[in-house]
Amino acid sequence: MTFIAKSFGVAAIVATSALCAFGAQAEPEQNDGLNGTLWLQTSVEYKTTAMSVYAGATRLLDAAIGDHSWTAALEQDGNYMTKPPAVILDVDETVLDNSAYQAWVVTDKTHYSSKTWAAFVHDMISTPTPGALEFTKAAAARGVEVFYVSNRKAPEEEPTIENLKKYGFPYADEKHVMLRGEVEEWGSNKTPRRAAVAEDYRVIMQFGDNFGDFTDEIDGSIAERLEVMEKYGNYWGERWFMLPNPSYGSWEEAAFGGDWGKSGDERRQDKLNAMTPWAGPAE
Repeated sequence: MTFIAKSFGVAAIVATSALCAFGAQAEPEQNDGLNGTLWLQTSVEYKTTAMSVYAGATRLLDAAIGDHSWTAALEQDGNYMTKPPAVILDVDETVLDNSAYQAWVVTDKTHYSSKTWAAFVHDMISTPTPGALEFTKAAAARGVEVFYVSNRKAPEEEPTIENLKKYGFPYADEKHVMLRGEVEEWGSNKTPRRAAVAEDYRVIMQFGDNFGDFTDEIDGSIAERLEVMEKYGNYWGERWFMLPNPSYGSWEEAAFGGDWGKSGDERRQDKLNAMTPWAGPAE
C-alpha cells in the first residue's frame, strides 16, 4: 500500500507539473495579418463578395461592349470609340489568390520580403480568386481582350503566365501579362501600362484590390484618399471593380503616412490613432 501510495503521489506531482508547464505556455504571438488572412482563406463571406463583384461585372459586359462611348481608363485618348474592347485586371488578390503566402508570413512569424515572395511566385501555387476565371472567360467569349497588369517584377513573368495557364485564364501570354520593369518606364505606378493598353483598345472595365489599380492618386492621408474615391464615384461598380483585401495594400500605410521607417509598435499606434472608437457605455 505504501508503494502504491508513493507511486500515485509521484504520478500526481508529474501530472501537476505537466499541467503547470502547459498553463505557463505563452499565448500565440499577435500578428496584424491574422484575422485578415484567415478571412481571405476560410470565409464564405470573402468568397461570395468576390463572386458578386465579378458576377455584377459580367452582367454589364454586353452594355459596355455595345456602348462605344464607354471607357474605364482615365488614360484613354479622345479617339477610342472605334477601338476594340479590352479589360484590365490586376493579378494578386484580384485574379490569383496568394493567401497561402500571407498565411506563411503569419504562421512563420516573419514578414514580406521580395526574396521569399519571388520564391512563392515561382512555386505557382496561387489559385483563382472566386469569380475571376468565369468573368475573364465570359469577356474573351465576347471578343474582349484581357490584360493582366501586375506589380509582380519582370523576372516573374514566366511563372505568372504558367500559373494563369494552369487554370485556363484567357490571354495568358507575354503580350497580355504586363509586369513592373518589363519596359523601362513601367514602374510601380500603373498609369504607363494602362496607357499602353488604351493606345490600341477601348478599356471597358478595370479590376483590382488596391486603389493604385485604377488611379495613381493613391498617396496622401485617409481623408485625401476618400476625396479621390468620391471624385471617381460614377466609376465604381460600373467601370471600376474593387476586390476586398484586408491583408495588405496602400490603405494600411495611409494610417502612418507611408513611413515604413517607423517601428512596428509606432505603426501600430498610428493605426490605433486613425480609428474612430465608440466612447463606451455611460457610467
